[in-house]
Amino acid sequence: MKRIMIFLLMVFSVLMKDTNAQQKVTANSFLDGKQKSITTISAFTAKGDLVQLRQALGDALEAGMTINEIKEVLVHLSAYCGFPRSLQGINTFMAVLETRKTQGLNDKVGREAAPVSYQLSKYEQGKKVLEILTSQPAQKAGYAVFAPVIDTLLKEYLFADIFGRDILTYSEREIATLAALVSLGGVEPMLQGHMRIALNIGVTEAALQQMLSLLEDKVGKDQADAGRKVLSTITNSTAQHSIDTTINSPNIFAKGIKAPASNFTGTVWVNMLANPQDGFDCSLGIVTFEPGARTNWHKHPGGQVLLVTEGRGYYQERGGSIRLMLKGDVVKCLPQVEHWHGASPGSKLTHIAIAPDAQKGGAVWLKKVSDQEYQSFK
Repeated sequence: MKRIMIFLLMVFSVLMKDTNAQQKVTANSFLDGKQKSITTISAFTAKGDLVQLRQALGDALEAGMTINEIKEVLVHLSAYCGFPRSLQGINTFMAVLETRKTQGLNDKVGREAAPVSYQLSKYEQGKKVLEILTSQPAQKAGYAVFAPVIDTLLKEYLFADIFGRDILTYSEREIATLAALVSLGGVEPMLQGHMRIALNIGVTEAALQQMLSLLEDKVGKDQADAGRKVLSTITNSTAQHSIDTTINSPNIFAKGIKAPASNFTGTVWVNMLANPQDGFDCSLGIVTFEPGARTNWHKHPGGQVLLVTEGRGYYQERGGSIRLMLKGDVVKCLPQVEHWHGASPGSKLTHIAIAPDAQKGGAVWLKKVSDQEYQSFK
């Protein structure tokens, strides 16, 4: 963890020296080779096209995916296109491996998934994972009220048992999910929900467009166009756009997705760049506050470090006075200390937010910061 913090501080130092550096896309704006393989495997599994699936599985092995990574994709798909499709995919993969073995090809097995650890009840664990994916409180509505058992199954099997496995990252799981849903067709509400999740956890709009282009080539134009329509609905849902993946400011990272109003006042954008699910013992995100916007009072079990990259803002700990934050400032908040932060009334604010020891849990959100509290800066 100490080495990660030192590295981040070095990066921060470089950013402060050259805030005018512009990039058309971030380094992870497009699908990598593994994500492309996950897309095609998921699409053909969902469609039940076993001939094309055989080719996609062989291509994935040639591209460097391990046997266990591919098995994990096929297991994951049991939750989105059913056990029959998943089992057919696994049987097909077994046949592909046997054929390659007779050809003298020794594919890398890779590591096994670590046992899933349940710190809470399985239902509460799944609920917590869903809240991480959506950045919103998990509330029962619609089908969950009408058929409570399906809500239990989703939380316990899908989000606790499946998403809790560490072979694939959350981003890779969402790409597998989206490829399957697009290929199945007729599930636009679920597709929209998972596109929102993908954008929320750092998959860019450009990567989703690339995935849809790949699916157009592999599955069909009608399915891809249906996916594009859903994505367009999300990205154009308000006049100001709910998603902003362009780089049109001195910051080199996209602003990301709008933060939930339940935890913030005003317009706030969040782009999560790393999470514990990516293999790190910390979370890392870029947060941009429009003028006057701020967080609720909150605290972090593992503490928080803020690296201010642009603008002018406020920071306050419970019982203390408001502190002015300026570009280049490093703000350190100790574990379990209640605090809030945000932009000043006349300026935007952008900072890198680092939560060390994120395995201890995410932010604990408390009451909103009142206008009287916010305006008490002297």
